[in-house]
Amino acid sequence: MPIYAYRCSSCGHAKDVLQKMSDDVLTTCPACGAESFSKQVTAAGFQLKGSGWYQTDFRGGSAAPAAAAGATAAAAAPTPAAPSEGGGGATAAPSAPCGGSCACH
Repeated sequence: MPIYAYRCSSCGHAKDVLQKMSDDVLTTCPACGAESFSKQVTAAGFQLKGSGWYQTDFRGGSAAPAAAAGATAAAAAPTPAAPSEGGGGATAAPSAPCGGSCACH
């Protein structure tokens, strides 16, 4: 059952209520009795549990794991082959913003 946050616009009384999703919305303030008790919009809190989920999988803040993965992918990219002797001249390696580690090279 979800927990809903309510607040009275008359007296400012706030209360968290454990309700079924099918229950009617509360309108009467338990503190002052006014019909100005309304549901607040709050962030949902949940945890992913069970096998296959780790507590650190979806933590925000640091972009270090993504940056490290990009650096190893760029280091593992194949180097361009040397030009053939009959080609008549040296060709420059393409300069791309992707670093040459994508499928376009």
